[in-house]
Amino acid sequence: MEQTQRQADPVATPHAQGYSVPARFERHDCTLVTYPPIEEAVGTDVDGFREEIVALATAIARFEPVKLVVDPRDLDSAKSALGDVANIEFYEIPVDCCWIRDNGPIFVRNGDNEVAGVHFDFNGWGGRTVFEKTRRMPARVIERLGLRSFHTDFICEGGGVSFDGDATVITTEQVMLNPNRYAGYTREDVEQSLQAWLGIERVIWLELGLVEDTETDGHVDNEVEFVAPGVVLVQTTRDKSNPNYDLLADNLQRLSRARDARGRKLEIIEMDVLPYAESPDANPLVIPYTNAYVLNDAIIAPEVDPKLDQIGYRILEQAYPGRTIVPVPSYWQAVGGGGIGCVTQQVPAAG
Repeated sequence: MEQTQRQADPVATPHAQGYSVPARFERHDCTLVTYPPIEEAVGTDVDGFREEIVALATAIARFEPVKLVVDPRDLDSAKSALGDVANIEFYEIPVDCCWIRDNGPIFVRNGDNEVAGVHFDFNGWGGRTVFEKTRRMPARVIERLGLRSFHTDFICEGGGVSFDGDATVITTEQVMLNPNRYAGYTREDVEQSLQAWLGIERVIWLELGLVEDTETDGHVDNEVEFVAPGVVLVQTTRDKSNPNYDLLADNLQRLSRARDARGRKLEIIEMDVLPYAESPDANPLVIPYTNAYVLNDAIIAPEVDPKLDQIGYRILEQAYPGRTIVPVPSYWQAVGGGGIGCVTQQVPAAG
């Protein structure tokens, strides 16, 4: 069944039919990754980007299956790089953009542990770029996975939201109230849409994303991630000269005051390490450890600065106890405007 409309039919939405969105930290059936298509050369080095995605997919496949979405033109390249890696299946689907966290489906699950996919609209992060092939991709991925599909023209970029799996989401006003996505929507409209399509009962609003996050208008995944119900990993910095110092302090205050959908006060784990690299044009390039990817029994974390990595990894181990830290490079992802969490999307386990 597919349901497409701005004002959702309350009977036809996932929430009305008993579905809600699980958290990223829950068990996965598999992980979706997109092989960078030719068009991805805009803004980054496509060969370097592909090398990073190969390393990332190989690392994930050690712990859970990978479904690699590949444009038909790039299938030979992808198979040459990853065809011999166990636990990777190729989904030949037209795409012109790699960031599947933002442009792919988001998955929901009901009380019978049945998983379905929600195909949200995607307008290239507020109309920055048009990706017509990628806009059609989520429905084909959901079909390939053999899952029930819901479809809405509401925009919900996965990097802009963090879910606790218990009806709470954290997001930023900068992205989820931005007229370039939500012209004509009120705050209440956005909250009602999140409830209808993802089963959200409480939205915790932060104001801004990182100063350097100019490509997405302030995605929350660079700042905050739920690591358990009622527990959040929060990016902070001790450096008062950092341009993010004040907004990260404001985030911390807001989260310290917040309650989740079940009335819990949030336990906060501070990630007070914020590493930078140098971009090709010599500008500072932020690569937060907060934007790591948690999967079954492991955490895929960015390799940034040897002097800081071990500090950041220890905090990730505290946030996700019992999981193996697996470092992978993500420099060209950062040049392109994202990171490890942005190029992955989990399919939650059923049953």
